Amino acid sequence: MSSGEQDLAGRDPAGLDGRAPGDPDAVNDGAVAERPPAAVRGGRGFSPAALVRACRPRQWLKNALVFAAPAAAGVLGTAQGLLDALIAFAAFCVAASGTYLLNDAADVEADRRHPRKRHRPIAAGLVPVRLAWVAGALLVTLAPVVAALSGSWRLPAVVAGYLALTFAYTYWLKHQEVVDLVAVAGCHVIRAYAGAVTVDVPVTSWFLVVISLGSLQLVVGKREAELRASGGNSTRAILAAYTPGYLAGVRAMSSGAMIVTYCLWALNDHPAPFYGLSIVPFVLIVLRHNLLVDRGVGEEPEELALRDRHLQMFIALLLVLLTTGIYVT
Repeated sequence: MSSGEQDLAGRDPAGLDGRAPGDPDAVNDGAVAERPPAAVRGGRGFSPAALVRACRPRQWLKNALVFAAPAAAGVLGTAQGLLDALIAFAAFCVAASGTYLLNDAADVEADRRHPRKRHRPIAAGLVPVRLAWVAGALLVTLAPVVAALSGSWRLPAVVAGYLALTFAYTYWLKHQEVVDLVAVAGCHVIRAYAGAVTVDVPVTSWFLVVISLGSLQLVVGKREAELRASGGNSTRAILAAYTPGYLAGVRAMSSGAMIVTYCLWALNDHPAPFYGLSIVPFVLIVLRHNLLVDRGVGEEPEELALRDRHLQMFIALLLVLLTTGIYVT
């Protein structure tokens, strides 16, 4: 096991405190939390690579949700189905990056007071705030245009709905307790729904319930990890409305309901054994995620999928079983 994996598994959650390994704040948080970022203090100029980082390409992993419905319907094996799904993926990557730039530009002062977010390119002064506004606006405008390449008005409409929800979240909903959790989870659900829309397959109630509950689990786990990492001194004001016990309770509720729903879908609607067997890795994924959140490392869910070997193995096994059930049997 690599050292990065050991840290992620929570061997020293107090020392890592939910931050990425190598973050200087993980070593001496109290000494530097109030200092402005080095780039801001030194007046460092614009970096094109920093603009790319500000678009958060790692978080494009969330947009893989657009492939869920097409894969479940078995249409990814066709050239047109795969092309349409890729167009949806590209449209959401452009839309998400645009909203990240706009959100970070709006929250730049608060981010500079945050022990981890102050290293983001805009907060660190590597990307001028005005440039972030302009680039974000351009990407947000471009996203529906990319979606229109699907040849249907439905995908651009869904992308527009996603943008409307993210704007509402940035400027209002993120300040409303409980509603903020549902709003972020809703963004994930829209991604999954967009995949179904772009390949014109029906969205079943099973699919919507599992995706909705899974999204809520991820969002609540993220908030819980943020709350623990902040020690009650977070720059995100909404965290003051929550307690670790409440968030842990919501996470347990969504996890349990999601497992039950998935089991009913796998056992009742599909005679092939591969669906029933997929319950095992599915439950392992849910339990592993809950364990990591309890250890304080769920603040960036996409980082868990990229760095935790156990999650990667469980996800790979789930995909193999589902792919076999859908495309082979």
